[in-house]
Amino acid sequence: MTTSTSSLPTPDPTAPKVPGTASAAPKKPATRRKAPAKAAPRTTTKSTAKAAPRARAAAAEQPHATAASAAVTKVLEPTSHHVPVVVATPAPRPTPHVSIGRIPVVEVSPVVEGGRWPAKATPGEVVPVEATVFREGHDAVSATAVLLDPAGTVHSTAPMHDISPGNDRFQGFLQPDAEGDWTFRVEAWSDPYATWAHDATVKFEAGIDQELMLAEGVLLFERIAADDAQATRSPEDARVVAEAAHVLADETRLPAARLAMATTPAVREALTRSPLRDLVSPSADFPLRVHRRRALYGSWYEIFPRSEGATRAPDGTWTSGTFATAAERLPAIAGMGFDVVYLTPIHPIGTQFRKGRNNTLDAKPGDPGSPYAIGAAEGGHDAIHPDLGTEADFVQFVQVAADHGMEVALDLALQCSPDHPWVTSHPEWFKTRADGTIAYAENPPKKYQDIYPLYFDNDPEGLRQAVLDVVLVWIERGVTLFRVDNPHTKPLDFWEWLLAEVHAKHPEVLFLSEAFTKPAMMATLARIGFHQSYTYFTWRNGKDEILEYLQEVSGPSGSVMRPSFWPTTHDILPPYLQHGGVGGFAVRAVLAATGSPTWGVYSGYELVENVPRPGVEEQVDNEKYEFKPRSWGHADDIGISLLLGRLNQVRREHPALQQLRNLSVHHAENGNVLVFSRRVRAEHLPLAAGGDTTQVAGHTDDVILVVVNLDPWGTQESTIHLDLAALGLTPPPGTDGSAPFFVAHDLLTGDSFPWGAHPFVRLDPRHQVAHVIQVGLG
Repeated sequence: MTTSTSSLPTPDPTAPKVPGTASAAPKKPATRRKAPAKAAPRTTTKSTAKAAPRARAAAAEQPHATAASAAVTKVLEPTSHHVPVVVATPAPRPTPHVSIGRIPVVEVSPVVEGGRWPAKATPGEVVPVEATVFREGHDAVSATAVLLDPAGTVHSTAPMHDISPGNDRFQGFLQPDAEGDWTFRVEAWSDPYATWAHDATVKFEAGIDQELMLAEGVLLFERIAADDAQATRSPEDARVVAEAAHVLADETRLPAARLAMATTPAVREALTRSPLRDLVSPSADFPLRVHRRRALYGSWYEIFPRSEGATRAPDGTWTSGTFATAAERLPAIAGMGFDVVYLTPIHPIGTQFRKGRNNTLDAKPGDPGSPYAIGAAEGGHDAIHPDLGTEADFVQFVQVAADHGMEVALDLALQCSPDHPWVTSHPEWFKTRADGTIAYAENPPKKYQDIYPLYFDNDPEGLRQAVLDVVLVWIERGVTLFRVDNPHTKPLDFWEWLLAEVHAKHPEVLFLSEAFTKPAMMATLARIGFHQSYTYFTWRNGKDEILEYLQEVSGPSGSVMRPSFWPTTHDILPPYLQHGGVGGFAVRAVLAATGSPTWGVYSGYELVENVPRPGVEEQVDNEKYEFKPRSWGHADDIGISLLLGRLNQVRREHPALQQLRNLSVHHAENGNVLVFSRRVRAEHLPLAAGGDTTQVAGHTDDVILVVVNLDPWGTQESTIHLDLAALGLTPPPGTDGSAPFFVAHDLLTGDSFPWGAHPFVRLDPRHQVAHVIQVGLG
């Protein structure tokens, strides 16, 4: 969402001042100031357009408010035409020229802008590495992926395989096991064994040069089976290679038998694992930043702390919830398996132009206002709303969350109410119009009269330092994740600087980008350091568009932009959920929880809150503008809370659902039934599982198959056609796999079915909207 700005009208000087507003300041030019090392009064800002929904439908245009204190609306000289101040930064440089190797290696991935920014991973994540490798002539080539740890030492290597014959595209998989700044490269090489095996086979079939090819093979295997080469192989591989070398050199045997012994599948596999490599040609070393596991995998639950435990007296007056009453909700949230409790802003809220219920401009006495209108006499972004409690109360809330196995994420909304202390202490941090008024936030036709956007081009160094100070304050108080409100409305050089500064001091702290905007901006926010991003998932509802989007976010872009799937937020109630009932909420929960390793829900999802405010894609009586205590007593009767808990349990037990770049799509004949799978191979499972894995006897991979009925109201049935190779399955010898030969165990119901390559499914949303299948043998 993008925002523009507009000015507030000049208030009536005879109107009474709203309590808590800043006092009038003399008119003065907005000269550039430097913030002190610790930003002026420890107060902060809110982002440009959070108080309004992110939904595509917009609210009807509201009239301007007319009465407010003149202290903040007409005290500045205009700054909108001033020359912006630019922070000096070095110009980007192209990747240095390096001569091409003897065996060319080009188009390496995952590489971001030639290595300008690092690709991303987490410990145990399986990282696909690809490159195009070729050479002159007809000799065979191959490639090896090499992973180097933060010290620059080779940590591990992985064979790469040609995944696109004719296009010379090779792929392998690396798996870091610790956080830090790693690197990787691709080493291309000439494959003398594959060249010989191919040529010898062809000539034997043609009946020519058989003895010559065997003699060349004997010389080749002298190199392959040399002591130093054998020392790198497992005992079994070394035995296989030694036996092949012995038989190949035995002239008493038939020539065909000698060749056959040297080209068995066992020999080929052993030499794939530990090959003879000639003319090794490395690519450049490319950066790979490995964050902690929560950067890739986790389940978030959003709350407005003030609503938890809020009470209404018989006379209609409200008493806010507190950190203490909000903490009483934490056991239930943890009981549903969530890892992160995300708090909307908890700072003092301005009184000027305060919004009333449903985003109206006529706030009534007792209306709490939008928590995104940050700042009042009590302080700014580093302050706590006094109704919620004290700093000690917040720290205790964080501790209770930790005691229940959860982290606390906080909304970082860089924007200010007209009452924010920065408005008077740092007027240069705001943009003024030609008439001297401060520009408020807009997303036409929506207007946010209660919010002033920050302006980064008058004093960029002072403002960015002040924001860093605010972030560090909350880290000191125990916050480990920030959900950043509308980062696309702030300069990207600011974000790159801030994220780097925080990473240098606190690499464990993560940032989720809430940027519902154009793809280029979303992708670049990820490139410059955001760990996760909200996505377009919320608006992907049809089968084809869902599968296309799943493949997009799980493909090459997943090495940079880690998706976070949310069926709803406090700003968004999409039409599918407005009309889908309980079944619709179940469908979207299954898709979000299995379609992305990181997902989240907004409080009240369990209660199927699906009534929109007319004309917009957000809930009526939106919690942004009022207290909203909920009655949780009947949540389990609805069933969504139980489904959320089961989905999170399945995710915890299955590493395949904790990975991103491991998705395969399968075909279903019915347009309302979609099928996809996720797989972690056996060799990657120990690290991917972190030592905790559930496996089916006879099948060492972790394979999850998801079958979803997208129709929230009607029963749908379909024959599905499975890609057996993607599931790691091989049909029994002499069969095509159509007959049942593996076990499909439904992790949502506990049922098991004998399935083959083309099973039939029937899903009635009144009982079950999806199968989440664990694939096993025997």
